Amino acid sequence: MDVSLVRPAALPRRSASWLWTALVAAAAAAAGLTGLDFLGRPAPPPLLRASIIGPSTPEVRLQPVPEPVPPPPPVRTGPIDVPSDPYAPEEIIEIGSLEIAKLGVRQRLMFGVTLRNIDLGPSQWPGSAPPGGAGNMVVAGHRVTHGRPFRNIDQLVSGDQVVVTAKGVRATYRVATSFVVTPDRTDIANPTASPSLTLFACHPPGSARQRYVVRADLVSTQAV
Repeated sequence: MDVSLVRPAALPRRSASWLWTALVAAAAAAAGLTGLDFLGRPAPPPLLRASIIGPSTPEVRLQPVPEPVPPPPPVRTGPIDVPSDPYAPEEIIEIGSLEIAKLGVRQRLMFGVTLRNIDLGPSQWPGSAPPGGAGNMVVAGHRVTHGRPFRNIDQLVSGDQVVVTAKGVRATYRVATSFVVTPDRTDIANPTASPSLTLFACHPPGSARQRYVVRADLVSTQAV
């Protein structure tokens, strides 16, 4: 038999179709035109190609960590500290008047904690309560010098009245108690739960060894 006359057996139609589809899919995938698997179904893009020409991952920018914001300083309440120098620089301020009828006292009222103000008259301790206000209004005065406004402070007894007029208010206080403390007892100026007035001066007269303290409670207030 002449072998040249033998024709190759034709591939079955189904097999030929499968082979053709696979060849087309492979060629198209290599060319980057489509993504078909060997059965002709849509296939995901090759990972290598996607990493090269596909959409890139959005750039992630790290935000700088903000510097911590320090908390605001606490708002101070209560009387200011007394400077070690009794004549430390301090503004001279007159705010009103102080009256003690029993002692015949009617003096201008200053505002300061150093002798720059106290030498001019009884003086409110800055940071203490305003006249008639909630808390403890504290006033210091001399006993033997600079007009001696508190010379007889130790004669005040329960029920005696003290009137403070300042900052548009006339406040009347009634003496409740009195006592003697050492000079380091600055707690006499601490805020109180109810409106009150604290008067103090050196004790005994002519000595700075102690402090004589008078505490009075608010009776009434009146706008002036």
